[in-house]
Amino acid sequence: MKTINLTVNGREISGAAVEPRTQLADFLRDSLDLTGTHLGCEHGVCGACTLLVDGMPARSCITLAVACDGAQVTTIEGMDDDPCMRALRAAFSREHALQCGYCTPGMLASARDVVLRMPDASEQDIRYAMSGNLCRCTGYVGIVKAIQSVIAERKAAGIAGDQNPRIELGPVGSGHARCGAACNGVSPAATRTPAAGTVKAGSAASSAPARPAPQAARPASADAGKPMTTLNQTFTVDFPRDEVWAFFGQLGEVTTCLPGASLLAPATETHVEPKLRIKVGPIVAEFEGAADVERDPANYTGTIFGSARDTRSSSATRGEIRYDLIEEKGGSATRVDVQVGFALTGTLAQFSRSSIVKDIAKRMTDAFAENLRARLSHARTGTPADGTPAPVAAVSELNAGALVFSVLRDRIAAVFRALFGRR
Repeated sequence: MKTINLTVNGREISGAAVEPRTQLADFLRDSLDLTGTHLGCEHGVCGACTLLVDGMPARSCITLAVACDGAQVTTIEGMDDDPCMRALRAAFSREHALQCGYCTPGMLASARDVVLRMPDASEQDIRYAMSGNLCRCTGYVGIVKAIQSVIAERKAAGIAGDQNPRIELGPVGSGHARCGAACNGVSPAATRTPAAGTVKAGSAASSAPARPAPQAARPASADAGKPMTTLNQTFTVDFPRDEVWAFFGQLGEVTTCLPGASLLAPATETHVEPKLRIKVGPIVAEFEGAADVERDPANYTGTIFGSARDTRSSSATRGEIRYDLIEEKGGSATRVDVQVGFALTGTLAQFSRSSIVKDIAKRMTDAFAENLRARLSHARTGTPADGTPAPVAAVSELNAGALVFSVLRDRIAAVFRALFGRR
């Protein structure tokens, strides 16, 4: 995972964790919910994904997100107040330059560049300039007429000359937000100033010896992008608090107590790289990520910050887990209070909105607690010389679908019991 900082539609995106191979279009759609950028061929041919990077048109399906670190990105959603784009939208509607609309966002982004850069363009010039944007509906006649009409309108209004000159050599975005004043119609300095709409996404990067990994995601509730769902769970183990505290300091051991969890690399005292396999019906997700922990020995509290991305789909998650260890039974037992905050995007996001997610989290916590008790007992009796791990329930994947079914079954049974009791 890598960390990037960029400006998207005038908003600062800070500390966003992306894989090196993630395309800009996927990052915008899956992480920022900017679905106005359409994906067609995904080979840079059809032009449906065209947007602006540092004020210049770019194919976002073949542009790596990490290559846009420090750049300004403007999608179709960020062009509402652009005068040229307003004129083009009206002209496209007037000239019937769109039908299904799938190519339209990319078509408009390219058309804007033509209007600003080629004020004296002929019909042949427009057709040549727009040849990189494919449309299967209109036959291009209306598109060309719409662009011609906007150029004519601007000339009649006295707006002439090249408004979007090419001032740098190299790939689009290589200037890293050093484009001219035509970037979105305002100066780059103005668009890069944090404002009320500031967004801090995802996580920061950390370096582990074996592989690059995302560091802890530390989202603040007011400016962390998508709001997090918060859950509170409590369980008790019959072990003194100091023993439980010492065990919680072994991040690898704690991580693998979670059903379906394994390690991608050896854990350190403050950093762990987990893998979590989850099955929801026909969907099987394998989340890979990283997390860091801050511990307060004086108060027996700790906070884990982390983020992860599914290697099979567009789902991603970030979260924050806080735990408090409280003595009970005169010090012979420990109550573990856990507060979990998480945000899930992509295919599995619907799972986080479920009304029964709290029941599922409770069952997951129960399984974690059982594994924790087994590990603590094993640690107390001693680890064999051959390094045999503590006995825990072997769970290769977390079957969320089965958990959902069991929760629904229990709820239905409770309803029948209540009805029977009233009768």
